[in-house]
Amino acid sequence: FHGCYSVGDDQLWGVVRRRKSAANTLAALKSIRAARPDGAPIYVILDNLSAHKGRKIQAWAARNKVELCFTPTYASRANPIEAQFGPLRTFVIAGSNHPNHQALTRKLQAYLRWRNANARHPNVLAAQRRERARIRSERQRRWGQPTTRAA
Repeated sequence: FHGCYSVGDDQLWGVVRRRKSAANTLAALKSIRAARPDGAPIYVILDNLSAHKGRKIQAWAARNKVELCFTPTYASRANPIEAQFGPLRTFVIAGSNHPNHQALTRKLQAYLRWRNANARHPNVLAAQRRERARIRSERQRRWGQPTTRAA
């Protein structure tokens, strides 16, 4: 799932593929450009996944007025879309047992349609707050290192 979030419009959408690759990242970026066909510059915040940094992606971005902004390693809290993934996990993935990829994709797309129609719904806002708090609590942690306890 390549999640796309328009901060100004408070709209969430995504491109679902079997794996993350440079070609699928480019498809997601093209969907972002298509959402803003007026040609205005677009700033896209990405994590440091190598699939986001290919030459084809960088060349396409330069031709299409898309500025790629990479978050530093272990700084997902700096990416505004991260707070949107908590509700998505809560309402679509948690406790689910989808029989196949297509069923999961249908559920994801149904949630995205509902979420965009109900962006200010109390349950969505509460799930976003929980996710922001979770992300903030991980600020000083690194993968594989135990959490330290205060004395």
